[in-house]
Amino acid sequence: MPTDHVTGRFTRPFAGLTRRNVVQEVGAGVTLLAIAIPLNIGYAQIAGLPPTAGLYALVVPSIVFALTASSRQLVASPDAAASALVASSIGGLAVAGNADYATMALAQAIICGVVFLLAAVFKLGFLASFLSKPVLVGFIAGLALDILVSQAAKMLGVPIDSSKEFVEKLAELGANLDETDVWSVVIAIVSVLVLVVGRRFARLVPWALVVLVTSTVAVVLLDLDGAGVDVLGEVPAGPPTLTWPVLDWATWFALVPSALALVLVTIAEGLLVARAYAERHGYRDEPNRDLFAFGLGNLAAGASGGYVIGASASRTAATDAAGSRTQLPAVVAAIGTLLLLLFGTALLADIPSPAIGAVVAVAVVPLLGAPEFLQLWRTSRFEFVIAAVCFAVTLFVGAIPGILVAFVLALINLARRAARPALDVLADDDRPTDSLLDPAPVGSVTAPGIVVVRLGAPLFFANASSFADAVKAAVEHARSPVRHLVLDCESITDVDITGAEAFASTRKWLTEHDVTLGLSRVRPEVRKRFERFQLLDGVTVYETNRDAVARNTRPSATDETNAQA
Repeated sequence: MPTDHVTGRFTRPFAGLTRRNVVQEVGAGVTLLAIAIPLNIGYAQIAGLPPTAGLYALVVPSIVFALTASSRQLVASPDAAASALVASSIGGLAVAGNADYATMALAQAIICGVVFLLAAVFKLGFLASFLSKPVLVGFIAGLALDILVSQAAKMLGVPIDSSKEFVEKLAELGANLDETDVWSVVIAIVSVLVLVVGRRFARLVPWALVVLVTSTVAVVLLDLDGAGVDVLGEVPAGPPTLTWPVLDWATWFALVPSALALVLVTIAEGLLVARAYAERHGYRDEPNRDLFAFGLGNLAAGASGGYVIGASASRTAATDAAGSRTQLPAVVAAIGTLLLLLFGTALLADIPSPAIGAVVAVAVVPLLGAPEFLQLWRTSRFEFVIAAVCFAVTLFVGAIPGILVAFVLALINLARRAARPALDVLADDDRPTDSLLDPAPVGSVTAPGIVVVRLGAPLFFANASSFADAVKAAVEHARSPVRHLVLDCESITDVDITGAEAFASTRKWLTEHDVTLGLSRVRPEVRKRFERFQLLDGVTVYETNRDAVARNTRPSATDETNAQA
């Protein structure tokens, strides 16, 4: 049995597989195979790679991931966003289609594998929650629109250089519209109609495969290749072979930023998908082990002629709808792909490019995130702006700047929220009565001469100033003179040195204004932090807020020391 290299526990491959569900799992694998083959061919073209790169990524990497992942359902495979990111990052270093380009794609996958493994070892699975939804929506939507321009050119039969930037591709498409091929447009329209209408009435039918098979038959019977319809062309037969990219060190280092971006997107998107399905079906999911599986899978991709694999939400949803609850479908799809590579590549040569473009376009349109943008506009204009900025930078500047801007905006959004945590005056029953973040607090007190203030966050550099200002406002705006101020520490989970300095400064200010300071409901680990920073001298610590109020309403309450508490 394989070992969980992160937790040290033994785990069983294909957890959840029984004699009763094995037939259903194999059927889900056939469904996955029918969906994955046309998509991976299209995604490989988006990445600027030959179709075999997309097919190879379905074989060894899928098996490795299936055997090592904790998620029973997450499908690991190249996806549209990752493919666009590969094209954008490698396109600036080599020309799509040549040997150096393909070698760089292998190296990029290997770097991603190493980064994933390091993330697993250092238990960085928590990063899945770092990139917020607005950041991801904007970034992925920018990649999706860039992809759609290339697919639109395929569907129109218009030649463009897909390795160019968005604006250049759009201009080239507009300039070459007079070269539109009628048969290509017909194939594309029919393909889109079949995909859209078919999924509405029969979702379990692999309509992408139906489209590619029927359109290929039409091309062969009507000799549309000779009439100007572009086709996939010859696909080399044979299984994946063991390989290793040979590049100079400068090129390896040049690929690191894009590899980090690919890993970050997969962590943010893939681990959330894995967690969602684990919660839905009641099994345990271990994010760091899944990172380990992604690491091994990408190493396998780089060593077997594939390219970067990430998490595919759409294929995971498809296998879930087919009743799958294990990783067996990934192995079934890998075996089916291997058989295709060995005996069926001749069947791929006449697949029309307009049909491939239609399949990819229909799969990519949901990534534009129109409903998500609308939801953000209605619920949070600031987060809508974040998404829009990520979208614009990704689309007009590039994918790597886009992910960097997304990262910075995530930090800004985090800092903005952390800088203004909940700061409230509490009533004697611990209910918040007055927010101290308001420009003009109403001056509530907890009891005559006593104010209990609750900080709903760790006390650290981002909110230290807000904390100090809020405490002063609680005293200065109180309706009656304040003799005692108590800080409810229940929600304070940590204190850093900047927070400690703000606390010490606030304590001094209170002393100068003849106000005693107390703490209540202090966590043991936080109390140790206060003691380490020497912040408890002359400060009384209470078990509860009611205890603090009761003891400070007695004449002797101010004589109690921290040591007695």
